[in-house]
Amino acid sequence: MDPLLNPFAPGAGTPPPKLAGREEVLKKTEITLGRVKAGKPAKSFIVVGLRGVGKTVLLGEVYSKAESLNYCAVQIEAHENKALAALLLPKLRQVLLKLDKIEKAREVGNAALRVLAAFATAVRASVGEVEFSLSVDPDRGSADSGDLEVDLPDLLEAVGKAAKAKETAVALIIDEMQYLSETEMSALIMAAHRMQQRQLPVVLVGGGLPQILALAGRSKSYAERLFDYPRVGALEEVDAREALAEPIQCEGMDITEAAVREVIARTEGYPYFLQTWGHFCWDVCQTDSIELEDVKRATEKALDNLDESFFRVRFDRLTTAEKDYLFAMADLGPGPHRSGDVAAQMKRKVESVAPTRSSLMKKGMVFSPSHGDTAFTVPMFDTYLRRVRD
Repeated sequence: MDPLLNPFAPGAGTPPPKLAGREEVLKKTEITLGRVKAGKPAKSFIVVGLRGVGKTVLLGEVYSKAESLNYCAVQIEAHENKALAALLLPKLRQVLLKLDKIEKAREVGNAALRVLAAFATAVRASVGEVEFSLSVDPDRGSADSGDLEVDLPDLLEAVGKAAKAKETAVALIIDEMQYLSETEMSALIMAAHRMQQRQLPVVLVGGGLPQILALAGRSKSYAERLFDYPRVGALEEVDAREALAEPIQCEGMDITEAAVREVIARTEGYPYFLQTWGHFCWDVCQTDSIELEDVKRATEKALDNLDESFFRVRFDRLTTAEKDYLFAMADLGPGPHRSGDVAAQMKRKVESVAPTRSSLMKKGMVFSPSHGDTAFTVPMFDTYLRRVRD
């Protein structure tokens, strides 16, 4: 098959040729954005799932839908080594400068810009130098206390008032939310709560690994009532078939039933893996139909690619102690595993390996699906670990 026509291009956040099995989240997106734009109350939401299930793709869809509804939409990606305030500043500046171009209620927009300038002053003092400038004087006493839980709700309230005055809405889209600190998560929750209380047109849509649920709960007890948490995971068989076969058929090619079954079995229905196998099946196929033998030949290439990119970039960030912990988990199987069983596999006491488990959670490598359990956030990571060790 012609590689120039290959419909599959697996990458970080790259939209698949067929976004299958995510209709529920997309429908929720339409309803939430539509209600907020119409001035009606709606819950913000955070998409929760493992690596490789398409959370970033879904957030991209949220952004596109918001833009089509004439929202002022911004996307950021939380980072374990960068403060949320520093990430938000340039994006909220973009929003307010865009709102400032709308003639209606210009004084409200200018007031929001002054609040942002005050917030920037506090951020510089608390998290360090931030490249940022506005041609307005800061509104002293507004969002400049240096306490993020106080300042962020004040800032987003000013943004929301400006958006409402200009008869538009703002969508704040945050990926990788598991990297937020408890204080940062708490500030976001409090800000979202303020938006609901004041009925302001600002919606927060996030994405994160499963530990985001515990982070939100620890940050504020009412978080579960303030947000919805749609879960996304491996695709059901019918959706996996659609995601794999339809792009191939749209290019005038075909794939046999045996080949489809083999790809689904190999990938366990995870969207990123489906895209990877589809890509290499297409490239190795020499006819106009992908056969079972093509899948078998493509599997080695797919695994090599995943090992060098998807898996290895995460593995290489780990310390020796963290790698040892994950190797012990891999020896026990895909998981989840009791913390005591992992410690026993390492011939260590639970208390002595607890800090390692905690650091792996902070790095987004494992999560706790229930008290005392530990599971990989990356599907099929156990098999990768056994491959690299052998």
